Amino acid sequence: MKKYLLTLFITLFPVLFFAQDLDIKGDIVNPSEAINDGVIVVTASGGVAPYTYRWSDQNTPLSSNKAMGLTEGVPYTVVVTDSNGDTKTAVYTVKTGAITEVFNGTMTPAVAALGAILFWDPFAAIGVYDPVVYADEKQIGVPDWTNEVENKYTLKQWLKPEGAQVSKDVPITIITDKEGKEIIVNSSAQGTLKHLTAEGKVIYNSDNSKHVIEQGAHNFAQVIYDEPVVLTHPNGDPLTKPIPFIVIWLVVGAVFFTIRMGFINFRGFKHAIDLARGKYDDPSAPGQVTHFQALATAVSGTVGLGNIAGVAVAVSVGGAGATFWMIVCGLLGMSTKFVECTLGVKYRDILPDGRVFGGPMNYLRYGLEKRQMKGLGKVLAGLFAVLAVGASFGGGNMFQANQSFEQMAGQFPVLVGNGFWFGIITAILVGVVIIGGISSIAKVTGKVVPIMASIYIVAALAVIIMNIQNVGPAFAAIYDGAFSASALKGGVIGVLVVGFQRAAFSNEAGVGSAAIAHSTAKTNHPPSEGFVALLEPFIDTVVVCTLTALVLIFTGMHEVEGLAGAQLTSDAFGSQISWFPYVLAVAVFLFAFSTMISWSYYGMRAWTYLFGKSKKIEFIYKMLFLVFVVIGASVSLGAVLDFSDMMILAMSFPNIIGLYIMSKEVKFDLDAYIVKLKANLLYKKQEPNN
Repeated sequence: MKKYLLTLFITLFPVLFFAQDLDIKGDIVNPSEAINDGVIVVTASGGVAPYTYRWSDQNTPLSSNKAMGLTEGVPYTVVVTDSNGDTKTAVYTVKTGAITEVFNGTMTPAVAALGAILFWDPFAAIGVYDPVVYADEKQIGVPDWTNEVENKYTLKQWLKPEGAQVSKDVPITIITDKEGKEIIVNSSAQGTLKHLTAEGKVIYNSDNSKHVIEQGAHNFAQVIYDEPVVLTHPNGDPLTKPIPFIVIWLVVGAVFFTIRMGFINFRGFKHAIDLARGKYDDPSAPGQVTHFQALATAVSGTVGLGNIAGVAVAVSVGGAGATFWMIVCGLLGMSTKFVECTLGVKYRDILPDGRVFGGPMNYLRYGLEKRQMKGLGKVLAGLFAVLAVGASFGGGNMFQANQSFEQMAGQFPVLVGNGFWFGIITAILVGVVIIGGISSIAKVTGKVVPIMASIYIVAALAVIIMNIQNVGPAFAAIYDGAFSASALKGGVIGVLVVGFQRAAFSNEAGVGSAAIAHSTAKTNHPPSEGFVALLEPFIDTVVVCTLTALVLIFTGMHEVEGLAGAQLTSDAFGSQISWFPYVLAVAVFLFAFSTMISWSYYGMRAWTYLFGKSKKIEFIYKMLFLVFVVIGASVSLGAVLDFSDMMILAMSFPNIIGLYIMSKEVKFDLDAYIVKLKANLLYKKQEPNN
């Protein structure tokens, strides 16, 4: 016994008396002048290995002592824990070098602050809704499966019976491919095994369209957890699916205006088409552009990269079911557009030289002043104008130039590294259009928008028709995903929020920007332009966004992991039409170009509201706008673009407050207009005699 105790003492003595405390040392590297490429490597010593590393960067795994892709100038925290549970915390910052890194590092906290407001979840804050994503079961599928695999897998034999308790990495089944090769599949989790496929049955066949479309068709088993498991980011933070306040703000407003205006989005659709076709165009009416030109200008400001890249993100994150909720939100947004654009025309100011000044700045200030709310009106109008100017330089300009260059360079390698010259050429093209003012902008958008929309719609329909055999499975996937979404997608609430968010962000209903364009329309009746405007969310979301989603679903690309944005959409088209990514790249440029020229007008009107209506003030803004086109195409600005893009959403706060207050007035004007329409008292073009 004494010998045993002596041996134990000799073994533990060095550990007890000479063990070092846990210590960490960090090496910080800024490898280049490019933004977001910082590296921090932590070396742990002392304590008892192995160690875990919990980084504030959510993309760095707990097992990694190396964090990459970090933003320069932003502090990152790492908590190192040894196997005894002892911890050591350190904070490191990658030093900035290039001016772009300084801008990016400075704006990143601002993005976080604005995002904390826009994406705050009130339901989670009061405990009504738990945003944390839980998984009830673990899906087990064909190993190394991708949506591009061309094979047939059959379940040969179950190694564990239905209802068996299984542990992780225990063999549970044998499957075979079309060549008869056997694959032993292990359980990837611990829990109760549930069979989804019987022995001898096909699991996945790439020749079966239903399998290609169906979400998770390659899964053949489930492991039911004893307790729901919290899904986490690589760094261990819980994965959440919050309900952002900005989405609630926009959607609740859309529902309110739909009911308040008596479902004008449906009952006014036919009349809206007649107005857009020019059936009621009065050449002597005040204004600068026709109903159709105003519609084209506003549509060009919303139909853009969000319809291509944003929808791909929504469908890959929310699944096929997000498409359904996207359409619902688009239909509701039509009513919001009606209200804001009716007010845009009603409170516009037309100068003797014919220039029109309208939009939320006018109706927020003068509409509320009429209601004895002068102070509130001035604050809301001023806030809107500041946000609109910032949004026009960023989300409506630099972001468009930046992303269109990335897409073009991806298809045409000769452009790589020539962002500056791409920006110069784009700025010249934009300048030629915007120098001429709204009339010039409207003429160009009136031609470009139908062309670019037609190219995209025809191509999307071509892909859908080529996969028409998938129509049943595709719509079944949309329906099932919308009303019985898995926990991994955040459940039905999560999918609904993703769909609503994409639609609301894409068509900008409630943002107020479109009211600036529509205020220039030639009309004597403000509600007439409201009718035309309600077509925008229909074109933008119900048509273009839905077609993008259907292309992704019909081709099975909605299940691709690791790709997102425009590249995912491009690959979906390319999988059916090999040369189409080149056409899509050109379409993206046209989308971006038309968005830039429309937003130049929105920003200019906000600028003139703040600094004066002289032509000199307008010219200064236009020159600044063109400079930002070049900057956007040639420099990676990261968080600067994110912040300015958020400013577009922030514009909805002052705007919708005003719309609520003036909704009664709009309803009164709408009812009076309907009476005139039914009594045939409106100007109407004479039909030519045959």
